[in-house]
Amino acid sequence: MSSQSPSPASAHVPDALELADCIRRGECEAAQVLRSAAARCEAVNPQINAVIADLREYAHTVFKQAEAGGGSFAGVPFLLKDLGMDLAGYATSQGNALLARRPAAQSDAIVRRWEQSGLVIFGKTNTPELGLKAITEPVAFGPTRNPWHLDHTPGGSSGGSAAAVAAGIVPAAAAADGGGSIRIPAAYCGLFGLKPSRGRVSSAPQSDEQWEGAVSTHAITRTVRDSAALLDVAIGAERGDPFIVMPPERPFSQELHPPRQRLRIALSTASPLGGAVDAAWSRAASDCGLLLQSLGHHVERVDPVGDGMQLARDYLTMYFGQVAAQLDWWRQRGVPASAFETDTQALGLIGRGLAAGDYALARARWNSPMRALGQLFAHFDLYLTPTCAQPPARIGELNPPGWQRAALGLILRFGLGGLLRRSGLVEQLAFDNLHRTPFTQLANLTGTPAMSVPWGLDDAGLPVGVQCMAAWGREDLLFQVATQLEQEHPWAHWRPPVFAA
Repeated sequence: MSSQSPSPASAHVPDALELADCIRRGECEAAQVLRSAAARCEAVNPQINAVIADLREYAHTVFKQAEAGGGSFAGVPFLLKDLGMDLAGYATSQGNALLARRPAAQSDAIVRRWEQSGLVIFGKTNTPELGLKAITEPVAFGPTRNPWHLDHTPGGSSGGSAAAVAAGIVPAAAAADGGGSIRIPAAYCGLFGLKPSRGRVSSAPQSDEQWEGAVSTHAITRTVRDSAALLDVAIGAERGDPFIVMPPERPFSQELHPPRQRLRIALSTASPLGGAVDAAWSRAASDCGLLLQSLGHHVERVDPVGDGMQLARDYLTMYFGQVAAQLDWWRQRGVPASAFETDTQALGLIGRGLAAGDYALARARWNSPMRALGQLFAHFDLYLTPTCAQPPARIGELNPPGWQRAALGLILRFGLGGLLRRSGLVEQLAFDNLHRTPFTQLANLTGTPAMSVPWGLDDAGLPVGVQCMAAWGREDLLFQVATQLEQEHPWAHWRPPVFAA
């Protein structure tokens, strides 16, 4: 199986910066651009279920101020991920029906910055409950479907955002990444997705560091330049942030040129967990390496960085512990554990059974992949891999079978946490899911920037992507390489079968 290029698009579709430029020059009105985005949403959202909160009334109250403000994205319609991005006066459901009834008291810093840039928020996108899965199938709102093939997932947890951009509702949408949640949906939907360095974008005031600093907030876009410009308006610390990240030497929007030096690139197509890697995804990374080599860069094959199995165990320890902490946080605010999905409750039960020392030891071991990656970047500029090991799952494919769900229900009902931990049932399910996406967690635990670049389609017509990682703080290098790949192997013209022109 090999990747192939989609057919050229019949019509040009502007990216966010082009839309803003048209509005600024008076070639179109912000109100009309917003109505057009809403119409596209109405046309395709019933098929893909990407947008689950309608904020058009709110958008109409702010678009005039946005247009007058003169920001780099003045008047451009935008969608928030319905997780970790509070907008004052509106609920952030986090994929949960009860939380969807609780309006946020204040907007998060990142939301304020997006609005200050002129973006017009008119909806929120679907996400798995608490952002815990690499699929977007919450019980509360139903599954989001991939515009390339409606029987398949767009990935998660930013699956709603990726599906909305791929289907042409908006040119860019908000996203966040705690284990691959920007890069996986971007790859599955044929889009560009960059996870910034740890601390590059503030998570104030909700959090100091989400998931021990594993989570980074940014966006999923069709073009590289939109991603760079959106990161330019988002970066910078808020008062009280745990540490200050030095700003880049120049705006990322000024890095949109091929690298001016010959890069040393490490290429690995083997799963760090030792599992199978689909031929189309492996071939995509190899072909990308060949292209980069033909452009003058040095590409060398290497083994996967660090101990992938230990990294996965330590990642899951953090994951289980964080779910337990989130459920306890909500319980203290009057939301019982029973309000959450069975899977979420089971994950929390495992997390509550962790000893504090075990959690601390697992967190301390994050230093091992950091050191291993540091050694790699002493010799190479980039680390190139497939973004995922397997194509997107079919809707419902990764749900536990009926007998397992029934067993979990009984265990939770009777409080048999010890039995759950001894059975290893949930841990094994989580570990099995990581085998599908084993390449992305390394960047989250180490805090390094990473991006997924579209490459082609597999034989089933589903997108395939490649991942590049750079040393901490080197988003500039990623944008340069992405620009070079975008020029040599363009993707902005791709159109899935479900697309609102």
